[in-house]
Amino acid sequence: MSASVKDVAEAAGVSVGTVSNVLNRPERVAAATVARVQDAISRLGFVRNDAARQLRAGRSNSIGLVVLDARNPFFADVARGVEERAAEHGLTVLVANSDEKADRERAHIDLFEQQRVHGVLITPVAESLPRLQRLRERGMPTVLVDRESQDGGFPSVAVDDVSGGRIAVEHLCAIGRRRVAFVGGPLSLRQVSDRLEGAQRAVADRDDATVEFIGTNALTVEAGRDAGHRILERAPSARPHAVFAANDLLALGLLQALVMTGDVRVPEDIALIGYDDIDFASSAVIPLSSVRQPAALIGSTAVDLLMRIADDSTAVNDHVVFQPELVVRASTGGLAAR
Repeated sequence: MSASVKDVAEAAGVSVGTVSNVLNRPERVAAATVARVQDAISRLGFVRNDAARQLRAGRSNSIGLVVLDARNPFFADVARGVEERAAEHGLTVLVANSDEKADRERAHIDLFEQQRVHGVLITPVAESLPRLQRLRERGMPTVLVDRESQDGGFPSVAVDDVSGGRIAVEHLCAIGRRRVAFVGGPLSLRQVSDRLEGAQRAVADRDDATVEFIGTNALTVEAGRDAGHRILERAPSARPHAVFAANDLLALGLLQALVMTGDVRVPEDIALIGYDDIDFASSAVIPLSSVRQPAALIGSTAVDLLMRIADDSTAVNDHVVFQPELVVRASTGGLAAR
């Protein structure tokens, strides 16, 4: 049978309250007493019951993080930023992958609620957020990551994806490309629809430029390769002059499909730009131009906002929006080392 707090108190010759202070607030206890209690803990092999402690406190020392696709290096960078900042607050991070599926997202949220996590950071699958609203009603802080809520009802940390889409296509137009294809999907993902909207705004006042939408069912390398093959099935005269991919994984898949046949040169025949500027973008066989998001900063800022909400409920109206940055490389004619 494992030792209890009462056993430790008796062995150290102190009260149960003193043992509790040593475990939770050692700065309040004399150094000699702390040493005596720690010696008793070591001799008895006492292990604190964090689950019971968290139940009494009403909240655990973990943060729940739900990402859209754990395979995407962008979300890995976001998670790194979350973990580094959470550690500064003495919190751990539980990472869950929704895989862009609403039912998996709901299951992860239910689990986090059962575990009474300190709060939830989430990139939601859909615009409707009733499950998150229930979390908030029950007093669990929730922050949207890489997404703003349509009605502004949830605090959020995001990048201006409309602006990102606009600067990507403005760059393509500036290098002389007029027939642009936007590859991405599903459009139910806010990030995708916002980037498409930005692309369309870039050509709205131009009579000589167009943006065609080529849909995908996912934001993966495989979906990018499929889109690339669909483009290659067209006659050369019907192909776009440039492709803007909704993220870098799609762009890398497109790049593979376009260059493998040897019939298409990038960027001479088709210029290509992605979004996120993941590490693989700069090391691709043809270094990939991209729209950079500050992924780790998004993660750390989300934790800051979560902690602020935990201390001040009025912070639920806080929204942080970062501006994206254009990174030009060889896939749109820039210098490979740039």
